[in-house]
Amino acid sequence: MTAITPPDAHLIDDEHNPELIKAKIISETARISWLELQKFYAAGSVISVAPELDLVDVAFAFSRDDKTRVADWLAAGSVSRTSEQQAQQWYQQQAELWAVVISPWVLVQDKPLTQQLN
Repeated sequence: MTAITPPDAHLIDDEHNPELIKAKIISETARISWLELQKFYAAGSVISVAPELDLVDVAFAFSRDDKTRVADWLAAGSVSRTSEQQAQQWYQQQAELWAVVISPWVLVQDKPLTQQLN
């Protein structure tokens, strides 16, 4: 029996399709309370991303294991493990952050919601 393949089957789970990977990252990026991230911080899994960077671009680089870009961000201090001081500040503020999981990391960014004009 011959299998029937949908016309867009080549897009499904295609790790070589950057647009699909970025779309998946965007769909998995959300605002979350810092209080809900405490257990991940305690495990050393939370990575802070500077507000001037695009969280999706950083997550994409992590997902592709782009060592050069990640090393550049680390050297510049724009991507780093979340410090105890920062964690305490977010805890006290009961901050809500943008977050996305790129296993084993949780990337977070303290960036306000973009306001839309109606």
